Amino acid sequence: MTDVQTGLIKPGYDPRLANEDLAPLKKQTWSSYNIFAFWMSDVHSVGGYVTAGSLFALGLASWQVLLALLVGIVIVQVFCNLVAKPSQVTGVPYPVINRAIFGVLGANIPAIVRGAIAIAWYGVQTYLASQSLLIIFLKFWPSTAALNESTFLGLSPLGYICYAILWVAQAAVFWKGMEAIRRFIDWAGPAVYVVMVVLAVYLVGEAGWENISLDLSAGESLGFAESIPVMLGAIALVVSYFSGPMLNFGDFSRYGRSFDAVKRGNLLGLPVNFLFFSILTVITASATVPVFGELITDPIHTVERIDTPFAILLGGLTFVIATIGINIVANFISPAFDFSNVSPQKISWRMGGMIAAVGSVLLTPWNWYSNPDAIHYTLGVLGALIGPLFGILIAGYYVISRQYVDVDAMFTMSPTGRYYFSGGYNPNAIYAMLASGIPAILSVIVPKLIGSGLWIADYSWFIGCGLGFVAFIAFERRSPRILVDAG
Repeated sequence: MTDVQTGLIKPGYDPRLANEDLAPLKKQTWSSYNIFAFWMSDVHSVGGYVTAGSLFALGLASWQVLLALLVGIVIVQVFCNLVAKPSQVTGVPYPVINRAIFGVLGANIPAIVRGAIAIAWYGVQTYLASQSLLIIFLKFWPSTAALNESTFLGLSPLGYICYAILWVAQAAVFWKGMEAIRRFIDWAGPAVYVVMVVLAVYLVGEAGWENISLDLSAGESLGFAESIPVMLGAIALVVSYFSGPMLNFGDFSRYGRSFDAVKRGNLLGLPVNFLFFSILTVITASATVPVFGELITDPIHTVERIDTPFAILLGGLTFVIATIGINIVANFISPAFDFSNVSPQKISWRMGGMIAAVGSVLLTPWNWYSNPDAIHYTLGVLGALIGPLFGILIAGYYVISRQYVDVDAMFTMSPTGRYYFSGGYNPNAIYAMLASGIPAILSVIVPKLIGSGLWIADYSWFIGCGLGFVAFIAFERRSPRILVDAG
């Protein structure tokens, strides 16, 4: 990585575990604003807008949706602070800090799981952004409509062209390294806000404030008692939506100049930023009813319906930029580190990211991310996979290790190394992952298979996280593997 923020490889580090991307950083320079901008890029996406909009299908009133979004994001903030500290203190990314819990080789298990999930999300976000580009093509080059008629594997030729353009654009930004990515997200997040505000003001002006009802519930209106479990489910959905970047937030907090700077960035970027974004989403969606005669919760379709060339161009490009931002920070950087961790000398940070980019196309994401039910089900399954990894990491660092990490020991393959455990693996972490992951995944799959609307599926992340946390502590108490002295 041709970057000023590279790692320091000490003489004793084993090449099977270290390269300059994975080693502890020589210098940590990110400010609170950089973390704030990271979250702006993560929140201001078509996926975030559509996910927030999908909550109205649950039958909740607008104030209930806003409350659920806010409570969910505060939970995300607390958990992000927890996962940020070990990486900020040590200067290493998510897969490396896992070596202190899973073992120097066992850390590849959570790394591969997280990397695989990032591939799925990368495809989804690229597809959503490509739809913005497709609208621009159809508006300014009507002749391209012929390329949008037939489909192959669920997508038209024009759809593939737009997907390819976005794919290459994201790869180009990523390829320039972490410093270029930081500069990009510092600019992209605020730029999207400007357009979102302009869109909201325009639609409210067209509709007239007196004609806007903030009650957008698309389903049957619920009474107070009935709405409580639905709101809890919506809160859980918010946590599941952010569970991916939350798990590997250490990939970014490692660059923070201090833990306090990271916490300030999280405060501004999560509750403060997300509440404002959510209010904008609700106002914008509300205004679509009097202006267009129907509720539109997808900003791409909202811009399309305005039918002004400048609006379509500005809105379309903005949502493209927004989605490139979230895709790079959430779904490119994570697998870049995760896959590099598997074989540091053969898989560079860049190659790890490109593995994710290629894999995303093979998953044909446009076939399964197209309706609120699919969104909720997808988030449930992903949350079930991510929750256990989160719980185990937090239990290992805060409870078992008592916040002590021997950084150099994470880079040695010596059988006497602190984190070599049993052949490079900590069996307790693997047992805990199985004991928590299987029930969490079943909590999502079983209700779907039996056709039941069981509420338990909404809480797959929490089930996995809680079970992983408790199981790992129990296994370590019964048969200790991690030394708890300060070395």
